[in-house]
Amino acid sequence: MAAIEIPPLNFAALLPLLIVVFTGLAVLILDLFIADKRSLGWISLIGVLLAGVAGSMQQGLAGFNPAFQSVAIVDGYAHFFNLIFVVAAALSILVALGYLGRVGLQKGEYYVLLLFSTAGMMVMAAATDLMVVFLGLETMSIALYIMAALDRKRQTSGEAGVKYFLMGSFSSAFFLYGVALVYGATGSTNVNTIGQVLSGGGQGPLALLGLGLMLIGFAFKVAAVPFQWWTPDVYHGAPTAVTTFMSVGAKAAGFAAMIRVLMVSFSPAFTLNWQPALVVLAVLTMTLGNIAALAQKDVKRMLAYSSIAHAGYIFVGVAAGTAEGVSAALFYLMVYAFMNTGAFAVVGALEKKNHIGTKLSEYAGLHGRSPWLAAAMAVFLFSLTGFPPLAGFWGKLYLFRAAVNANLTWLAVVAVINSGVAVYYYFGVIVQMYMKPAEDGQAAFPGINIATKLALTVAAAATVLIGLAPGSIIAMAISGIFG
Repeated sequence: MAAIEIPPLNFAALLPLLIVVFTGLAVLILDLFIADKRSLGWISLIGVLLAGVAGSMQQGLAGFNPAFQSVAIVDGYAHFFNLIFVVAAALSILVALGYLGRVGLQKGEYYVLLLFSTAGMMVMAAATDLMVVFLGLETMSIALYIMAALDRKRQTSGEAGVKYFLMGSFSSAFFLYGVALVYGATGSTNVNTIGQVLSGGGQGPLALLGLGLMLIGFAFKVAAVPFQWWTPDVYHGAPTAVTTFMSVGAKAAGFAAMIRVLMVSFSPAFTLNWQPALVVLAVLTMTLGNIAALAQKDVKRMLAYSSIAHAGYIFVGVAAGTAEGVSAALFYLMVYAFMNTGAFAVVGALEKKNHIGTKLSEYAGLHGRSPWLAAAMAVFLFSLTGFPPLAGFWGKLYLFRAAVNANLTWLAVVAVINSGVAVYYYFGVIVQMYMKPAEDGQAAFPGINIATKLALTVAAAATVLIGLAPGSIIAMAISGIFG
């Protein structure tokens, strides 16, 4: 009997992922012995930052083999997304260190689940096999389902977890069935092999049907219309520290997997087949997201609808179907990680219990009660609007330019109009903070936790500095296109 030959496994390629996983396991064990759960947050933060450093060092190693068999590759593309996940996780941990204790939720489970969810996101970005994408998707999602329902004393949190779980289960089924159809058409689940088979004249119609079902699964994760119905209730009902992480991490992971599948397996011969679907998603998502946000009187819920609209802007770049469009989408996701996390961090700093502090009217006169929070929120909202010279301006400019260069000028015009609509509800918060008097009985803001202050400082500084000098991030995004 011939000996079973075990193929070499290059675990070094997965070093950032392994650091996050082992940190999660360490925090899980230490939770049994450490009474002060805040220290678990700092341990988690160190692990996440080490993963980011390890990924950066890998990129500079000559002759380094970035592949793990044929199922994952830590190339420049995965590395760029890993940086986004590190930013989202690190800032969310800092926000949680201040927020969870204030609302009575300082638990070790939050940090464990966040780390495992981050690991799932990293798997999705590095995966070159559709089954591995599914494993990463489920790892990320299951952790987020539990995190959304973390506040067991509040009905809205439990409702958020159940809604997210039920809708997520349906979307996972669509994705998995799509994978089955693509496998039936090509005989493989490897994204590179699928691309080779289809370019050689494989069963294109069956594969496109499978892609359509997979797009439904991806559209759910990035909160695209018409698969966004869960987003406002889940974002509003979940603890704000959870929403802060979910609003950036899950969206970036969904786009990471979707872009690789589209550009490697179904491009360039099939671009004209899936481009119309993405254009429709872009128009519906940014338009309905912005219109719904106009009617909101709760800042947290308004930001939830805003996050839907921003998914639509990112779809503009992906729909272009070009390297320029992909790099613009990557750049926008990076700056979105800073400005959106910062905006939710301000909401978390003001929130007490049971959504007290999230209503728009409660932001009245904030500049007098807490000038630093008001200034930080103004920076994030101006950037989300797309005002120069902040990072959000360059993000939208590159997305819209990519659409124009791909002969989708009308789509860019629709996106610009939507950005104009967003000015109204973003400026509504700024008007409340700086031009409305504080409500009677509102006391001076007691202060900001040092961890939250650090998160806001980093997010605000990055939003401003990337806006003033976007070149290095743009260069990283361009070099990160599957290279």
